[in-house]
Amino acid sequence: MYNAKAVIIGIVIFVAIFSSPFWTSWIGQTYQKTGVVLPAGEKTCIEETEFMRAQHMRLLDEWRDQALREENRVYVSALDGRKWVISLQNTCLKCHSNYTEFCEKCHVANSVYPYCWTCHIIPTEGKR
Repeated sequence: MYNAKAVIIGIVIFVAIFSSPFWTSWIGQTYQKTGVVLPAGEKTCIEETEFMRAQHMRLLDEWRDQALREENRVYVSALDGRKWVISLQNTCLKCHSNYTEFCEKCHVANSVYPYCWTCHIIPTEGKR
């Protein structure tokens, strides 16, 4: 094969350039706090804090399916066995009513733009 060294060098350069967005995203990245203001007075959410941080969208999707497709409107918490009404507006937003200090701050910091507000009304500031 003619110019085997040049072809191999070209392939290595191509792979390095093509994969650079993946490996450069790890260099110098540190976790930054989002500055989310947690609701005052509430000791627990429906589940543990770490679970809610990592899995709240999956939980909300499951709630949507259970409430609308299976007509199940009761959620039993794995944290303490308490029963909660499956409702974004009437359960979650009772405590997390400050949209700009809670939802929006975290979603913007993480570059996530959920579709919740296409159906639900964005909460106004303060308690309901």
